[in-house]
This record gives sequence, C-alpha cells and structure tokens, in this order.
Amino acid sequence: MRAIMLAFRADPAFAAKVDQFAQQSGVSRSDYVRRAVEEKNARALEERIAFLSQALSTDHRQAGEQLDATAGDGLADR
Repeated sequence: MRAIMLAFRADPAFAAKVDQFAQQSGVSRSDYVRRAVEEKNARALEERIAFLSQALSTDHRQAGEQLDATAGDGLADR
C-alpha cells in the first residue's frame, strides 16, 4: 500500500504539545497524530452507529405500536 502524506497547519504551541506528547508516548510525531486521528474517526463512527441504532429502535417501536393498534380491526374471535 502506498502511503499518502497529509499536511495541516498548526501554531507553534500546538506543535510543541504534539511533540511533547509524542515523545512521552515513545512514538514519532506522525504516529502520534495518526493515532489521534484514528481514535477520533473511531469515536465518530461509534457515535454515528449509536445515532442510527437509536433511530432504528424508535422506528421499530413506532411500527410495532401501529401494528398493535390494528389488532382490533375486525379479526376478533366470534
């Protein structure tokens, strides 16, 4: 797999913090930033899945309630 370089601008104080944390973690600046972005992407995906799950649950509950409401639509025991 060929790696693609991503670049962004940061103020010197931010870059110094990134360098400090990367050094404390024993990884390069690139690895530190890559891991941070991977973690952020994973959290965003988890949030999206939770949102969709909640929406699906609500839709499912509403559909069930609508079906329950039709239980007395003339199919009662005679």
